Amino acid sequence: EVQLVESGGGLVQPGGSLRLSCAASGFTFSSYAMNWVRQAPGKGLEWVSTINSVGSSTFYADSVKGRFTISRDNAKNTLYLQLNSLKTEDTAMYYCRGMIAGSYTKGQGTQVTVSS
Repeated sequence: EVQLVESGGGLVQPGGSLRLSCAASGFTFSSYAMNWVRQAPGKGLEWVSTINSVGSSTFYADSVKGRFTISRDNAKNTLYLQLNSLKTEDTAMYYCRGMIAGSYTKGQGTQVTVSS
């Protein structure tokens, strides 16, 4: 069974940092590009970042470029997202997502709240 389990969210002040993790199981993690997406209250799903299967190429939404860093450890089957210089508008549920065996799969999400 394909599983993605996010963790690391929390409440942080503007300007703060968090590191999100996504533990993958049930598939060959190292064979797939992976993504982080987020959903703010009352809004649709927003793409945040993508990393290729070997971690050599990364892509970011303009809204997070220069502040967030995506990475992966294929030996640990884990995807990461380092969030720096957080803004109130970064408040959202964050999900890792992959196109696994022909269908999009995402985890249950981890909540990031940026507030003073």
